[in-house]
Amino acid sequence: MTSSTIVPTIWTELAGVDFRVTTVDAGGIPTRSLQAGTGEPVIFLHGTSGHLEAFARNIGDHARRYTCHAIDMLGHGYTGKPDFPYEIPRYRDHLLAYMDANGIESAHIVGESLGGWVGARTAIDAPERVASLQLLCAGGTVANPQIMERIRTTTREAVTRDDVELTRARMRLLMADAEDATEELVAIRHTIYHRPDFVASIDNLLCLQNMETRVRNILRSEHLARITAPTLIVWGRDNPFGEVPEAAAMHEAIAGSELVLFDECGHWPQHEQAARYNEVSLAFLAKHPVSR
Repeated sequence: MTSSTIVPTIWTELAGVDFRVTTVDAGGIPTRSLQAGTGEPVIFLHGTSGHLEAFARNIGDHARRYTCHAIDMLGHGYTGKPDFPYEIPRYRDHLLAYMDANGIESAHIVGESLGGWVGARTAIDAPERVASLQLLCAGGTVANPQIMERIRTTTREAVTRDDVELTRARMRLLMADAEDATEELVAIRHTIYHRPDFVASIDNLLCLQNMETRVRNILRSEHLARITAPTLIVWGRDNPFGEVPEAAAMHEAIAGSELVLFDECGHWPQHEQAARYNEVSLAFLAKHPVSR
């Protein structure tokens, strides 16, 4: 990237898109939501310690054909943070409560990292609510102590120490190209990380990086085999939190699933290679309309 390159901001990414950011009461939990477009509902779910801005580069293209909902998940961003460990069934119930609050009977679920774990669990437990499923570098199928320690340590340090370099390093860890961790994203993440409610709930948020808790929530091949929703798996070949064989195992376990690998891509394919991802996603969604 040269010094004369203009880096698009979230505002310019959403320019020309009619959208609103609002707070929805999802089963008693105030939930921040960005909503845009008309048509079948698509719900975007971010990763661990993330927020809805992870999908800023995707909303515009998708909103031309679909009603988009990008949310801050339970305990994340500006959404409520009740005082209990955020295990996967809690995230699932919060997602379903959000859908109920918006009158959504069935939706396309797009989940990145933790969001994919939640989306897959929802597709297993409430298949009638999931019209299709996208797993973007999804977590939840392995318990790698080294990766869990990396997530726990880098996140906790960035939250408990008021040093923006720690937040910047945490964001850059996600990307194959550090430049994709824009200063705007770093500023948003740093602000969220240092909100008093976020700091107070960090142990609840990181509970899935504890081995005993993770194993209790893990998705095994026999669980994935129960997914009947059309499923697209998108994976970066340079994903720092999971290698390609992990994606291949998901693909093998979920009957009829599609697997797409992105070269020179880390943990945020929807952001790092937004144009390609949007094309792949929209083609997949068009093949699998919500059943009436």
